[in-house]
Amino acid sequence: MEPVCPVAEFESSPPQNILIVDDTPQNLRILSDVLSRRGYEVRQSINGEMALMSVRTRRPDLILLDIMMPGIDGYEVCEQLKSDPQTRQIPIVFLSALNATEEKVKAFTMGAADYVTKPFHFEEIVVRIEHQLRLRQLQQQLADKNKLLEAEKHKADELLRNILPEAIANQLKDQVGRNRSEDMGEELAEGLEEGPLAESFESATILFADIVNFTAFATRVKPKVLVKSLNQIFSRFDRLAEIYGLEKIKTIGDAYMVAGGIPVTRSDHAEAIASMALDMQSAISDFRMMTGAPFQLRIGINTGPVIAGVIGFKKFSYDLWGDAVNVASRMESQGESGRIQVTEATYGELRYSYCFEPRGPINVKGKGSMNTYWLLSKI
Repeated sequence: MEPVCPVAEFESSPPQNILIVDDTPQNLRILSDVLSRRGYEVRQSINGEMALMSVRTRRPDLILLDIMMPGIDGYEVCEQLKSDPQTRQIPIVFLSALNATEEKVKAFTMGAADYVTKPFHFEEIVVRIEHQLRLRQLQQQLADKNKLLEAEKHKADELLRNILPEAIANQLKDQVGRNRSEDMGEELAEGLEEGPLAESFESATILFADIVNFTAFATRVKPKVLVKSLNQIFSRFDRLAEIYGLEKIKTIGDAYMVAGGIPVTRSDHAEAIASMALDMQSAISDFRMMTGAPFQLRIGINTGPVIAGVIGFKKFSYDLWGDAVNVASRMESQGESGRIQVTEATYGELRYSYCFEPRGPINVKGKGSMNTYWLLSKI
């Protein structure tokens, strides 16, 4: 071992701990003294087995590792540590009397961060340690930043999925290359300016629901009570829509709109909407007005072709258009309190699995006379 040379002053980031693995007591003592004076916490192991146990007990910030040791040599220690996801990021600096090129190549191939041959200057060791620890700190900072970015990306994705159907959100992200963007809002706007995301569906089922006498209720309660009541009711409806795999389109005041068969087509969209409508009638009975009387719903359902998509680039939302949507709205507005009115088109989809009561022909604004039915229950 060469005599200790004067050590230049370098900044360190205490408390960082270094594990020295060497079967020569003199090397352990001198290296430990030098590094301890530098402010490091130093631990020692005299063989490979002890080193592995020490690392698993408490991970060091860096390992100084001799190669030629009895039992498990330095190469095997390095191989085991690099094969473990919990320890593979620890920088390993080999300190060895082996000076052959193939030994160095072997060490770096196994994942060593550095290789210093004996005899060595302690000033060089300190500088190399400082360098590796700085690199490790930068890597950790980058990893932490990536985790933060990933968490923010996840939050943004969740927000987007709450605004738009997941299939549409994914389509929009693909269109604008959102993963390469630092500003989601600007990228979404740019993507929508490229052209509207719209698609035609040959058959979908649309439900409109309105809370009966809610306007009168709203005049008698404080705004916070009003909003809290609506939030509780619509949150229950949202959970039902999630259970049945349906797409909530929007709420307007005390009206709720949901659809089935969009944006992902499915053959049982009418059945899913019918089941949700019946559950909505049951759910609304749990909520009561100031008089103690339960709220009631007026529900209308229709089945037919629609166009669905996102238009505009500010405060965008997923919406439906088409005659089938207008008729579904009329089924609600021209229905009766506590009842579910469906068109003949919806009745045709459900007549073998649900119970109905014919209402007969009614005059529907913009459509003239239409035969409608009351949905009663599932068979």
